[in-house]
Amino acid sequence: MNAVEQEILKVIVFQLGDKEYAIPLSNVQGIEKLMHITRVPKTAKYVKGVINLRGVVTPIIDLRERFGIPVSDNEETTRIIIITTDEMEVGFVVDSANDVIDIPVSSIEQQPEVVGSNEVDFISGVAKLENRLLILLHLDKVLNPAD
Repeated sequence: MNAVEQEILKVIVFQLGDKEYAIPLSNVQGIEKLMHITRVPKTAKYVKGVINLRGVVTPIIDLRERFGIPVSDNEETTRIIIITTDEMEVGFVVDSANDVIDIPVSSIEQQPEVVGSNEVDFISGVAKLENRLLILLHLDKVLNPAD
């Protein structure tokens, strides 16, 4: 790789409240409008239930609930981002899915140490792009029920 080429990470950017988050596009299977979610008894509060997506039963996680952010009622822009990791498919409920962008890997910094933040355990890094700050999620930790 010569000096002109930079390592690029393609991510999908989504909104939760007033913050922008990003997950690698390589993990994203698709983005769906909010649909009927069937509740599953005795699951964690942030697990909204399951959906039948093209014949595949997919668990749905509300990221606002998972991160301890007050739940929003604005369902107009709400989306479900379908992601896969290690043979597992799951949907994340987000306020809106904004765009797909390229982030230079060199612009990604380790997550800041924030005391008292619920979401800090789920962050793999922060990318600074011009006037935007993108929070990169650590998918394995978001999906780990022990955390």
